[in-house]
Amino acid sequence: MRRLMGLDVGSKTIGVAISDALGLTAQGVTTVARQSWAADLAALGELARAHQVALLVVGLPLNMNGTSGPRAELSRAFADRASQALGLPHALWDERLSTAEVQRVLLAADVSRKKRKQVVDMLAAQVILQGYLQAHPSATEEPS
Repeated sequence: MRRLMGLDVGSKTIGVAISDALGLTAQGVTTVARQSWAADLAALGELARAHQVALLVVGLPLNMNGTSGPRAELSRAFADRASQALGLPHALWDERLSTAEVQRVLLAADVSRKKRKQVVDMLAAQVILQGYLQAHPSATEEPS
């Protein structure tokens, strides 16, 4: 079985989630503070190796009407560059409302603003990856 890494790419941080070995669930792992392209890749590469990741799933922030805006183009470019640099294939996943969903859950759980800020990107990556896993149930199977 292969593991997948979900990424919620922002301008200041990258939320990271990893699938379980069976591809049933996504778990939030960490938030990487953006520093430089080399530092970001080093952190993601280390996580990918540690968790034996075989596919990157990068959130694609489409506009509500389904069109691509500047943020979507930045995410596409990030996915292409990271995929090439890490030697891993990638998939893009529509992340519309993932952050809003996470914020609603954290507000309902009465999590403080400070704690919400610390975990929102990681949990958004988890939502992105979980959506991908549910839509692609065989994504963690080894290709034949």
